[in-house]
Amino acid sequence: MNYWLLKSEPDVFSIGDLKKQKTSIWDGVRNYQARNFLKAMQVGDLAFFYHSSTEPPGIVGLCRVLETNLADPSQFDPKSPYFDARSTPESPRWWTVRVGFVEKYRHMLTLELLRQQFSPDELILLRRGSRLSVMPLATDVAERIIALTASR
Repeated sequence: MNYWLLKSEPDVFSIGDLKKQKTSIWDGVRNYQARNFLKAMQVGDLAFFYHSSTEPPGIVGLCRVLETNLADPSQFDPKSPYFDARSTPESPRWWTVRVGFVEKYRHMLTLELLRQQFSPDELILLRRGSRLSVMPLATDVAERIIALTASR
């Protein structure tokens, strides 16, 4: 099993939204490196749900990858802000996964707490200029994050 971190602005899609819907595709990713990380995900992988562009930002829950290698439907919708005119159903450029709700944490693991516990070498999120919405986590880092949630 692999571990990931997925970032979303809570006013766009929150852990509460995922809890209510039970499952959702992780659409709208328009960065090639993040897209490649989505393509590398496997069914059963776990992803930490991170609320970004909020005060404070932080990890708020956990979800599981349920389906992989799905063409992102927003790339074909001309009304979507994620529309890509160069993408076709026969040759999609953007891929996604379906995730399922696992847990909403009682207490957010704030970005500040993560900075205290991890180095930028351990957690891509902490690297200067890192704006990826999808990123891998090493197993030992994921286990330490899980341990932090248990202690709060």
